[in-house]
Amino acid sequence: MQQRAPILCFGEVLWDRFPQGMLPGGAPVNVAYHLARHGNAVIPVTAVGDDELGARLMGQMNEWKLDTRFVSVVQTKPTGVVDVTLQPDGSASYHIAEDVAWDWIDTSSALLQTARDAAALCFGTLAARFDHNREKLALLLAAGENAFKAYDVNLRPPYDEHRLVWELARRADLIKLNDAELLALVGGASDDLHVLAIDFARKSNCRRVCVTAGARGAGLLADNVWHWADGRPVAARDTVGAGDAFLASLIDGMLREKDDGEALTRVLARACRVGEFVAASSGATPRYRISDDGVLLPPASDI
Repeated sequence: MQQRAPILCFGEVLWDRFPQGMLPGGAPVNVAYHLARHGNAVIPVTAVGDDELGARLMGQMNEWKLDTRFVSVVQTKPTGVVDVTLQPDGSASYHIAEDVAWDWIDTSSALLQTARDAAALCFGTLAARFDHNREKLALLLAAGENAFKAYDVNLRPPYDEHRLVWELARRADLIKLNDAELLALVGGASDDLHVLAIDFARKSNCRRVCVTAGARGAGLLADNVWHWADGRPVAARDTVGAGDAFLASLIDGMLREKDDGEALTRVLARACRVGEFVAASSGATPRYRISDDGVLLPPASDI
């Protein structure tokens, strides 16, 4: 695959604590992992604590071949941990520790310079839960004004302030959210995702709005044209990270492909396949690779 300028992923990195043990996670770093699997140069912008859990995350990101030069080590804050509770259908609920290292992300002059030449900037709602990161994210978005900006809406109570969602949405070129989040944010009498996506796009002034609907599939509203890809049945182990994998594949495809209807439908379908693969796997970052022609392949020994 042809190499592009790097993609920056701003936000949380943490440990997901499952009943069976801990796995590395955090939506932006999950997205970074999957973007790297698609052959992209990816730079996470995040922070860990000066502790064993932080050192292990740094080691994991390096093993994934992510560029960790903008992963800060915060001396006074612990590495983030999220307690994950799984339901019988594989869905999850979360208890997210506060005032942890990733709440204190740094934006150095070197990072802002890198952002000026980035292919894309990825960011989400959760990392902007407190003022410090909101300010740093604003600096990053301003520096990367020419980059493709992909925004992942993650409504995680109690960090689900609608005002913040709309504020960030107006900075994005692509917004991804799930059907429940769309209903919560737009409401109305209709449950037609196409109709709701049109309303969301109008309110956010964003040209591209993608809505995931679990096993049903996903829709993409791009320049007022609605594209849909049906889901395929899988035996879900857990759904943690499936949306992140979907988003990474979508971003990769939208950066590589022509911005036309046939290409967008193809990109959307591939993103569904990658998300389904992760839902059928354990954890958010299973091993796999993408071929040059976009086919999901078994893991290679060098991943």
